[in-house]
Amino acid sequence: MAHARRIGVLTGGGDVPGLNAVIKSIVHHAMPLGYQVLGIRRGWEGMTHLRQGAELDPNYILPLDYVNTRTIDRTGGTMLHTSRVNPRKMRAGSLPKHIPEEKLGAMQVGEGLYNFTPVVLDNIAHLGLDYLIPIGGDDTLSFAATLDAQGVSLIGVPKTMDNDVQGTEYCIGFSTAVTRAREAINRQRTILGSHERIGIFRVFGRDAGFTAVYSAYVTGGRCVIPEIEFDLQKLIELLLEDKRNNSSRYSFVIASEGALWKGQSLSEWGEADAYGHKKKADIGLALAEEIRRHTGEDTISSDLTYELRGGEPDLVDYLAGTTFGNIAVDLIRQGIRGRLVAIQGGKYTHAALPDPKIPPRSVDVSKMYNLERCRPEYTGKIGLPLMLTSVEP
Repeated sequence: MAHARRIGVLTGGGDVPGLNAVIKSIVHHAMPLGYQVLGIRRGWEGMTHLRQGAELDPNYILPLDYVNTRTIDRTGGTMLHTSRVNPRKMRAGSLPKHIPEEKLGAMQVGEGLYNFTPVVLDNIAHLGLDYLIPIGGDDTLSFAATLDAQGVSLIGVPKTMDNDVQGTEYCIGFSTAVTRAREAINRQRTILGSHERIGIFRVFGRDAGFTAVYSAYVTGGRCVIPEIEFDLQKLIELLLEDKRNNSSRYSFVIASEGALWKGQSLSEWGEADAYGHKKKADIGLALAEEIRRHTGEDTISSDLTYELRGGEPDLVDYLAGTTFGNIAVDLIRQGIRGRLVAIQGGKYTHAALPDPKIPPRSVDVSKMYNLERCRPEYTGKIGLPLMLTSVEP
């Protein structure tokens, strides 16, 4: 296919505010440099399911320009839509219908599982992409590392409310998530106070407690996180102490979805997604019931998870999203490939793509969390970047 130089852009995993700002900045920086920008719809599904032909498949390919991206940064979500498709582990029931049986047989890697990496590589070549910009968290970027190893030129952009992507101190969506958590918790204080209850607010954070820690930091609440098991009795004592000392007679704790107390074993349920994750049993409901059972106090559990990803981006996510998109194009212009746009030491930079064999980044409990008080650590911040934790170059 004869064409101008092309950049493909996709968003994978959960949507967060700020994604559209990244997309718009890529388009508005790349077009004056002579690039055509193709939006790939529905994340990696767009690269596994599109039909090749003389025309671009409109179900999965959307040419991006000044007109159709002009106002997208004013809203949350992603204009390109998203999915949790993992091309290395495609299930039999979700395969595109147009792939020939003989080709499917060659890609089968297990009972009902298929590795669609060859299809993705074919589609990248068919689209004539000179570069690919995947925007996502560790799961989305893990397949980017696979493509990088296959020689595909790409630049990753980190996105997740958990803020746990390796190599960067900040991921798109994190600040808005904490802003939304603070707003929601502050709204519900009147409910807790009116009924003199203990509140448990559940937030995202399967493997890392950044969202819970920062939300507690800006609300003055307690928090529990996945990085270290907490003492249930100690937490109860702290919450009762807070309740006694509060003229409105309420207290609350913010719980990461992956948090556990000592001796606890919360189950997972449902079918694992394409990246092996099952749904976590609700720590908020479990903790609320345990506190009620031990104390007789009224409790209320509020699940804030999806509330945190709605609406337009806040200042930080708009600023970071716009800048990340521009940096990605700057790196492409310099011929740099296989890198992740990042912040380190509070400064914009680029880093190695996340290694799929290494776990996500986690809260440094020794510097950021007071286990005895189930609180963020508020002191000793001199020399640390604004987001309270540092990543070494």
